[in-house]
Amino acid sequence: MRAPGRRVRDDPGGGRAARLSGAPRGRSAARRRRARYDRRRGARRSPLPADHGGGITRAHARDLRAAPARGIRTGRSRPARDRPGWADRAARAPHGAAPAAGRGRARLGRRTLPRSLLPQSGPRARRVAGTRDRHPHVSGGGLRGRPGEGRPVIPRIVSTPIAPLVLPPGPGTPRRVDPDVIAAALPGPGRDRLAAGEVLAVTTGQQPGLFTGPLYTIYKGLSAVALARRLERAWKIPIVPVFWVAGDDHDFAEANHAWFLDRSGEPARVVLRERPPDAPLVPLWREPCGDEITAALEHLGAETPDSEFKAWVVDWLAAAYRPEASLADACAAALHALLGARGLVVLRAHAREAKRAAAPWILKGLPVTLPDGHTPVLVEATQGRDRLRAAGDAFVTRRSGERFTRVELERIAAQEPERLSPNVLLRPAVEAALLPTVAYAGGPAELGYLPDAEPLYRALNGVARQMAVPRWSGVLVDARVDKLLERHRLSLAELNGAPGELEARLVRETLPPETARALAELREALQRHYARLAAEAKGLDATLERTVISARNAAVAGAQEIERKLVASLKREHDTLVRQVARARAAVYPRGEPQERVLTPASFLVRYGPDLVDALAEEVARWAGAS
Repeated sequence: MRAPGRRVRDDPGGGRAARLSGAPRGRSAARRRRARYDRRRGARRSPLPADHGGGITRAHARDLRAAPARGIRTGRSRPARDRPGWADRAARAPHGAAPAAGRGRARLGRRTLPRSLLPQSGPRARRVAGTRDRHPHVSGGGLRGRPGEGRPVIPRIVSTPIAPLVLPPGPGTPRRVDPDVIAAALPGPGRDRLAAGEVLAVTTGQQPGLFTGPLYTIYKGLSAVALARRLERAWKIPIVPVFWVAGDDHDFAEANHAWFLDRSGEPARVVLRERPPDAPLVPLWREPCGDEITAALEHLGAETPDSEFKAWVVDWLAAAYRPEASLADACAAALHALLGARGLVVLRAHAREAKRAAAPWILKGLPVTLPDGHTPVLVEATQGRDRLRAAGDAFVTRRSGERFTRVELERIAAQEPERLSPNVLLRPAVEAALLPTVAYAGGPAELGYLPDAEPLYRALNGVARQMAVPRWSGVLVDARVDKLLERHRLSLAELNGAPGELEARLVRETLPPETARALAELREALQRHYARLAAEAKGLDATLERTVISARNAAVAGAQEIERKLVASLKREHDTLVRQVARARAAVYPRGEPQERVLTPASFLVRYGPDLVDALAEEVARWAGAS
């Protein structure tokens, strides 16, 4: 994110560095005279210190302080222009030649600037995230870096546990997975292990969303990977992490948009399109991304801050979210590209092969009537995906009122299995029937309703219920937010309040002590004197007590109004603080909700790149005891 009023580019020179630092463009008369003297002597002062290999010498190609940009490196075969974060070779001096060097300035293009501004001259250097470039990294609106080798710039990762992590006491019975189920998984190391023989599985899942949906989607995937690794290490049995992409879901209003932080750090929304109110509720695996996806990708690219990672993020999403792809397939492809190499199996549960394997198990849920009067089975009818309820010897859809006999539903299961799907309670039971699942990593809502699915496991001929365990939960805190918290001694939880509440409190703390003391004394005096007056009035005439109390309340309200106006005036005076708090709240609790439930991963990958996924994986592994 760029700091307001600055233009930060890969090339820190090019004539702008002098303006950013406030340095003069030209040289003083004394420097010009000294330069003429040097030219007459036929020598120039080295841009290096006097103790660096001898005092006065000629500049040559290895004098990095005389280099025109920080991108110059030696000993690498890959062209610098192909590496993110490096200056374009066209802006540099010809290969093998250094620009003319003055006594205290270096030439960059058509301009010169003090050598102290060149990044090679700094006393310390730091790595840019995802590269080998040892320079400060623009992150969160300011220059930020971490000293030390191999330490990329990433936000602080704070774990926010959902519940204590309790794992299954012992392994179940490993078994082979149906080839149809394996065929529905995207190819990768995880699918290879799933097909290799008798295994167990740790599962998780989520309905598809635009640009993978919120952050907790990848948190679920990383949780499954870490938990499977820990259990495999403990039980010495192959355990495969599986992500169930619930492409049957038909809630397009939830899947058609994504939230991200824009260039200014404010939450912004990108919407694919709206579904007409009278349109059938088709599942997301039937909903194409369409031509609108191009505009959505362009909007995301235009509104997020410039960084060395933006092109990679946009390419990653564009490869998955193609106009002809369904939202479900696009989400599965994006998730697989991000986490598949870590061994996560991304299972397209909506694929025809998986539907063929699941259909007989789904039909077993027909005899079960849930408290709302419907079965846990849905069928695609004229109005889209619809719940079934028993009606005599048949079943009727809830919205369209279409009637299906048991025989007709069995025919659909055999010939059009993709038209049948389980509801939210039947789905984990069907999942346990198709996969040798020992644990399911879920969020707070899932941990709450999974115990209610017990009757459905019995209906599926006693399928063993997998243990529900909490997924990892956390928040990403950038340097700007951390600085604010440290300066004002705030906790993250204090940002989770009504807009303006924390700002008013912090500004109120800046009231001059005399003013704050005067206000406190005024409030105390009003309460004390009106209490005495009310007691006296009551002794004279009981009906006057109410009048005195009303007058007291009006006086107290007047004092509060004075304080409110004082705080409002201070808010205007402390406008920077107010804006900083508002931005911090938007980053940690966007729209008043936890960050992980609102913002898309792309919002942070643009800023921090793939190193962020590595850091998250390490944190989740520590949480799971798998590091």
